[in-house]
Amino acid sequence: MIVDPSALLAVVFAESDGEELAAAPIARMSSAGYVEASIRLDQLMGGMDSRLDQLIELMGIVVEPVTFGQAKIARAAYLMYGKGNHPAKLNYGDCFSYALAKVTGEPLLFKGNDFSQTDIVCASS
Repeated sequence: MIVDPSALLAVVFAESDGEELAAAPIARMSSAGYVEASIRLDQLMGGMDSRLDQLIELMGIVVEPVTFGQAKIARAAYLMYGKGNHPAKLNYGDCFSYALAKVTGEPLLFKGNDFSQTDIVCASS
């Protein structure tokens, strides 16, 4: 399962998805998504980087490097589903979650309805 920053931050804020993440045999996150989650958490709470890192380690989430192939898929995703182009309104970070899910063929866990308006396989309930 691929974890979008929106789902990881929902766990940080005790909103939901902890069970889905814990049940996943393998959970992966794009390194671009990791940076996005870190930036967003810092904007919201300041100085919580270590809590995010601890959660990623505790949940066994593998942070995957972005490959050139993924970058090309992310670029194409933005052109197709990005803000100003499509109702999904994917942002920069979303496009890397999308790309990793496409490359691995794994479903994507996320919050909101942005990815459900794309061709990605969704893990969200």
